[in-house]
Amino acid sequence: MSDTEQVTVVEEVEVTEVAPAGEISIEDALQGALKRALVHNGLARGLREASKALSSREAFLCVLSESVDEESYVKLIEALCQEPEQQIPLIKVPDAKKLGEWVGLSKLDRDGNPRKVVACGVAVITKWGEDSPERQALLKHFQNL
Repeated sequence: MSDTEQVTVVEEVEVTEVAPAGEISIEDALQGALKRALVHNGLARGLREASKALSSREAFLCVLSESVDEESYVKLIEALCQEPEQQIPLIKVPDAKKLGEWVGLSKLDRDGNPRKVVACGVAVITKWGEDSPERQALLKHFQNL
């Protein structure tokens, strides 16, 4: 699947699912895909960047934190993902700090452990980067829904 193709399934997915033996869990696949997109400069982080990417039809996947308290924030992102023309897959994660760590909004100490993690409410993948098992696991998961 090339970068210009889009997945047409819109379904909210909880990342607390456990993967069978030998398969990548959705949480691990999501984390790997976000890291790979960050390396290839294909990640929009925060409400402003994410809404811009979603409205300009550059998005392949949207990740929203459930810890966001602002109702209008959540409604805006969900509405942009569910537009009839694009239908962007939406994944919800429980913690904004964890999402911030996954999308690179943290400092790393000498041992490589994250320090000073900044919370992130929403992130959008605009470029997948090269093909990876994490990407294939996410695409397979959305096709099975």
